[in-house]
Amino acid sequence: MGQSQARAGRARPKPDAQHATREEERRGDIARPDAATAGAEKEEEEGRRPPRGPAMDTFFLSHGSPTLSIDDAIPARHFFKSWLPARVAGDRPPRAILVVSGHWETATPAVNVIRGTNDTIHDFYGFPKPMYQLKYPAPGAPDLALRTKELLERAGFGPVKEDHSRGLDHGAWVPLMLMYPAADIPVCQLSVQTDRDGAYHYNLGRALAPLREEGVLVLGSGSATHNLRKMGPMDAPVPQWAAEFDAWLKDALLSGRYEDVNRYEEKAPHARVAHPWPDHFYPLHVALGAAGDAARAQQIHQSWTNATLSYASYRFSTSN
Repeated sequence: MGQSQARAGRARPKPDAQHATREEERRGDIARPDAATAGAEKEEEEGRRPPRGPAMDTFFLSHGSPTLSIDDAIPARHFFKSWLPARVAGDRPPRAILVVSGHWETATPAVNVIRGTNDTIHDFYGFPKPMYQLKYPAPGAPDLALRTKELLERAGFGPVKEDHSRGLDHGAWVPLMLMYPAADIPVCQLSVQTDRDGAYHYNLGRALAPLREEGVLVLGSGSATHNLRKMGPMDAPVPQWAAEFDAWLKDALLSGRYEDVNRYEEKAPHARVAHPWPDHFYPLHVALGAAGDAARAQQIHQSWTNATLSYASYRFSTSN
C-alpha cells in the first residue's frame, strides 16, 4: 500500500529483460539448489550451521494497507492476530524470520545486517498520527542475513549487498507486530529486483530452501492485487478485473501450476491492471520457490478492502 517513492511515469522493464532469467537457467548461469546446498551436512557437523530439523512451511502474506496496524475494521487484521494462538506456522517457534518485502527494491539482492535492534521505518505518508508512533523493536538477525547472502551468491545470484543501517519497512513490521507481538524473534529482510521477472524470483527462493531446515520462517510480504490508483471506499464492491485475477491466482497455486504463476503477465487475466508494478507480487514467487518444487499451496486467508485490495494469503507446505 503506502509508497516510499512515486512511481508515476516509471517504465516497466522490456520483455526481453523480463524473461532473460529463463534463458540463463537453460544456459546453466544460475546454479540449481542442489549445488547451493552442497557441504551443508559437513558445515553443520563443524558447528558453522544451525542443526537441521523438520522443514518449516513458507508463506505469502498480503499486507494491504498500512492501516492494518491500527484498524480493527480490516478483516485481515484478525487473521494476523490469530497467527500465534492458532499456530499457523506450526508448534515450533522460528529461530529467525526472513521477510521478503515489496517495499524494498534494489538492482541486485540486498540483505539488512543489523546487530542490535531493528529500526521501525514509517515508509508511508498521509496516515493517522498514531501510526507514526508505532514501534516494532525486533532484534536483527545478522547471522541469518549473512547465511542468506551466502546461499544466494553460491547459487549465482550475487553480488549480494549488505545494508548495515536499514531497519524494517512496513511490509515487514506491520504484519509482524500482529503475528509476533512480543517482537522477540530476530528478523532480517531481503530485497526484490523489479527489473527481473517472476521466474528469477522463484529461482532465488529455491536457493534459500535450506533455511527451512535451519529454523527460519520465510515470509513473502506483498499483496495479491496492488493497484493503488483504482482503490475505492473501504466497503466498495470488488471489480471484475480484481476478482478474476485473484481467482486465477488461487486456482493456479492450488492446482500446482507454478510455471503459470512465474509467467503471470502472460497467463493471468488482467495481470497488468492487478499489478501495474511487480514489487508486491514478487515476494510470492520467492516464498513459493523457497518451499521447493513439490510444495503444496493452501489459501489461509481471503478478504478485501477498498474495492481492489486483496488480502489473499497462502501457505506453501514442504516435504522434508
